[in-house]
Amino acid sequence: MKRLSILVAAIALGAGACGTGSSPDAPPPSTLTTTSSPVSTTAAQQETTTTTAADQAFPVTIEAPNGPVTIDARPTRIVSISPTSTEVLFAIGAGSEVVAVDTLSNHPTDAPTTELSAFSPSVEAIATFDPDLVFLSFDPNGDVIPGLEALGIPVILHPTATDLAGAYLQWEQTGAATGRSDEALALIARIRQAIDESLSSVPDSASDLTYYYELDPTYYSSTSSTFVGELLSGTMMTNIADPADADGFGYPQLAAEFIVGSDPDVILLADTKCCGQSAVTVGERPGWDTVTAVRRGAIVELDDDIASRWGPRIVLLVEDVVAAILALESVDA
Repeated sequence: MKRLSILVAAIALGAGACGTGSSPDAPPPSTLTTTSSPVSTTAAQQETTTTTAADQAFPVTIEAPNGPVTIDARPTRIVSISPTSTEVLFAIGAGSEVVAVDTLSNHPTDAPTTELSAFSPSVEAIATFDPDLVFLSFDPNGDVIPGLEALGIPVILHPTATDLAGAYLQWEQTGAATGRSDEALALIARIRQAIDESLSSVPDSASDLTYYYELDPTYYSSTSSTFVGELLSGTMMTNIADPADADGFGYPQLAAEFIVGSDPDVILLADTKCCGQSAVTVGERPGWDTVTAVRRGAIVELDDDIASRWGPRIVLLVEDVVAAILALESVDA
């Protein structure tokens, strides 16, 4: 249960599943490289923007998961206790207003990383930076948001997105909250187009392929119902973890025998930084040399951070998985 609790917290933070983050200067994986989930949105919510690019006057009210959040003036001192929110803020040009981020916010490298804890956010520690807006990915004990609000500090809770629509909605809300709706909408358009273009190159034959997505070396995995599962659904591959998720949690712990018996065509490793996993270590596991993905070298070493977050870099994850599929197809041709 302890391991499961750590995994759930890591997923909520968009952090590596078995560590507390990686160095921002860590080199990219050397093999096939590269999220990542709860905001649920109805179809109507997905089509309705929080504000429009032409309506940037303050105050603005954001309909966040923690309720309506009113921001009286354009923020100039933003604190982000969410690696994903940090990436989005910088991607839409609000980085100059970000005065502090948590220890796990390692991208971009010029983000003002501090000792603020992502796993145990503190009202007092956050307040020392005199913020006029705070972004959180989760409130573990339910006391951080009311504590900051009692100090007159608006807080936007953006928990792990369950699908692309939920992620895009969060990016849009981040733009509205910071007076950068134009930039946020442009970012969404760029990423949506890039993902669509990448997935459009996937051949129909990919529907015959299966994949195993590894969160850590104890074989926790992600099903199709999670953010990363939904993100990869466009590849048409079948996720071997789906039938093993009897309770619908989305992150079942598989047995090595189950994985080997399922014989996935592709293995996606989201535990390269945190846990040192690679094509080599997977190939050395007892009995795994019989797995099709191992025999054919179809093991994709993902960047843990990208694979566990729902920010703009998700397109890199999609592109790396698609590249692995195309590589397999070229071998079969």
